[in-house]
Amino acid sequence: MRVALFLTCVNDTLYPDTGRAVISLLSRLGVDVEFPAGQTCCGQAHYNTGYRKQAEPLARRYAETFAEYDYVVTPSGSCGAMVREIYPRMAVSDVPRTLELTEFIVDVLGVTDVGAYFPHAVTYHPTCHGLRALGLGDRPYRLLQAVEGLELRELPGAAECCGFGGTFAVKNPDISTAMGTDKVRAAVSTGAGVLCAADNSCLMHLGGLASRLKVGLRPVHIAEILASTRAEVFA
Repeated sequence: MRVALFLTCVNDTLYPDTGRAVISLLSRLGVDVEFPAGQTCCGQAHYNTGYRKQAEPLARRYAETFAEYDYVVTPSGSCGAMVREIYPRMAVSDVPRTLELTEFIVDVLGVTDVGAYFPHAVTYHPTCHGLRALGLGDRPYRLLQAVEGLELRELPGAAECCGFGGTFAVKNPDISTAMGTDKVRAAVSTGAGVLCAADNSCLMHLGGLASRLKVGLRPVHIAEILASTRAEVFA
């Protein structure tokens, strides 16, 4: 089984530790993960703002770059949804099977207990693309519930959008801020100190609002929680 990591632009530029966490986690689970250097943007930002023609070459490049792999794993529900939902609409064929990280772990590896240790109270925000486009369902919850030391607290209004939505936050800043503020306050109401999600773009939005509100809520990608071990915590 040949597996490749599609890191995505946001993670490559702003959150490289998430990529390192994915490699560390999957390596611990016995998966040899490759990182094709030819990967670029998936084209989601272009497509979502009306530049379909500019997105098409990026989609074809994705298909070519990852063509030889059995699975492409990404720590991003939004980019995963772009590949699975939008590429077919652009008539981009022969796209390798692309799975969000929690899908790959639960469905392909058949694992829910990854041997992680994270002694914190955590609340999980199911992002829109993961929830509605990919249908991640309870996979992230099952993985988090199996983490030693982690106390998972239910997030009120979990299915509601956080207000980021890529360019939506730029074009509609007031609405985006209001939606994000509601989400942050819901997370704070759980008493958890960590807000977890499977998309760093949404966590960036919510983390920024949490910082401005001075509520002491720490955004952490699920990959980084699942990659944590006792050895690292007590090192």
